[in-house]
Order: sequence, then structure tokens, then C-alpha cells
Amino acid sequence: MAERRVLVAKPRGYCAGVDRAVLTVEKALEVYGPPVYVRKQIVHNAHVVRTLEAQGAVFVEETEQVPEGATVVFSAHGVAPTVHVEAQQRGLKTIDATCPLVSKVHMEAKRFAAEDLDIVLIGHEGHEEVVGTTGQAPEHMHLVDGVDEAAQVEVRDPARVGYLSQTTLSVDETNLTVEALRRRFPLLQGPPSADICYATSNRQTAVKEIAMSCELMLVVGSANSSNSVRLVEVALEAGSRAAHLVDDASEIDEAWLEGVRTVGLTSGASVPELLVQEVMAWLAARGYADVVEVESARESLLFALPPELRRDLRTAGISLGDA
Repeated sequence: MAERRVLVAKPRGYCAGVDRAVLTVEKALEVYGPPVYVRKQIVHNAHVVRTLEAQGAVFVEETEQVPEGATVVFSAHGVAPTVHVEAQQRGLKTIDATCPLVSKVHMEAKRFAAEDLDIVLIGHEGHEEVVGTTGQAPEHMHLVDGVDEAAQVEVRDPARVGYLSQTTLSVDETNLTVEALRRRFPLLQGPPSADICYATSNRQTAVKEIAMSCELMLVVGSANSSNSVRLVEVALEAGSRAAHLVDDASEIDEAWLEGVRTVGLTSGASVPELLVQEVMAWLAARGYADVVEVESARESLLFALPPELRRDLRTAGISLGDA
């Protein structure tokens, strides 16, 4: 075991949509002062939520829990139009931190609905993004999760069907589901470009590049983070002997290291780099001090803050930073 090492996947961690959403809450607290309410978790990461709570953010499950007239931020996962109506009825000041790539899917849903197509949405039932996308055109939506459900979905006219997908799914599994749909609906229409976001795809590709060389893959991320859970699955499918999802270094079981020479390390798109560095320090203390970063893609995309927040920041004379 003298050659213990860690292969660290790159890219990993924060994507542009998550960075924008977290910064949105931070800047909202700065310009409006606490409390700022956030509907649902702003992103699916326990550490991020705790950090923002310490700064004065108040997380709620439903709009009705926000006091009338207060400020509320909608999470990166997006909301249905009915949520905007509810907020307006309560006189809330709303800031929409929906990831622009999720908003793209919402627009595609509205376009398909305007053309009176049945829409097959590939995704996980109950996930906040799926709930928000379904709400764009509920009377047209059919949710399927995988090849088996694709084989059973019923539509009005097999010649008039479009498909969309949750942005954080497994690329490979989603492609299989689309293939199954195309076998049933040869005229199936799809989005102009893939719905699975660049960050999800890039992180899965990065894991595939190192998985075959690792006896153990550690994925830093929360259990309710779809893209983080997918990274564990991708690692196992790509050849890693074992793979585990951990919120932080405290959740690592030393027994996992038995007989392991090479540990792979990555993190989901809603994970701060600080947590990855803590895992690296934990591993170094146990003999895994040789760290090699394996880069498979470079990311430079940035998203501007929501326009309503940018306006108020300018009025208050507060710097927008990099946003």
C-alpha cells in the first residue's frame, strides 16, 4: 500500500446555476437584510443550506409559510406558474433563482403545449425540478422514469409526441429511455439541444475517466441531490469497485479503505469546494497524500443574477461582484 493515491475529477462541484442561486440569496440578504425567505432548499446541499441559514435565510416548504409582504427567493430547481400566482396573491417580493438551463426546459414545455403535443418528461417523480416543469403544462405531461415506463406510457396521438428531461439525470440512461420512446413513437420530437445540463454531463464524463483506475470512488454530495446520486451510479457502471455518497469527510467509513490503493474523488454540482478539500485532508491523514487531478473539460459559463435583484443592488449601490 506504499503507492496510495487520490484521483480527483475535474470538473466537479459548483455549476453556474448553483453559483448564481447561492449568490442570489447572499446578495438578497445584503440588500434587503434578514430574514430573506427561500422556498425549498436553494440547492440540494445540506452544508449550503446551513451556511445560508446562519446568515439569516429562512427556508420554507411552501409559499403560504412566507409572511405577507416578505421577500422570497425561488430555488434553482424552478417552480410552476401557480407558485408565482400564489406569491403575488400574498403580496410577496419574489426573486426567481431558477437555473437558466431549467428555464430553457420550461420554455420547451410551453412550446410543445402550444403545439398541442403530448409531452413525455423523463425524470424522477417528486423531484422539485420535475414538479416545476410539469406545472408549465400539466394537462400535456406524462412522467416516465426509465425504459420500462417508456414502454408503457399512453398518449393521444403517437405521431404528435415530444420529450423533455430533468437536467440532472444520467446521460446514458436518459439516452436509452429516449431510444425506447423513439421505437414507440418514430416521429418523436425533442428539444433543440440536450436538456441534461452541461455540468451534469461533464461531471459524469470526468467520473468515467477515472473510475476504472479506482477501487473506491467518493462522491461528495447530499442524498437529495439527483446529480450527486447519479455520479455514484456512473462510477460503479464505469468500473469502480465501490462508490459512496458522503455529505462531508465525517461520513467516510475507514473500513472502505481496506485494500484500496487508489481513491477517486468528485463532488456534485451543488457542493462547495471546501468540502472536497476537507475530504482530501482526511485521506491524506490516512496515507493518501499523492493527489492527481484529472481534467476532462474546462468550464467558463457564468449566469447573471436575476434582473430584479440586479436592479435593487444597483439602486442600493451594492457591488454585483462577478454577477
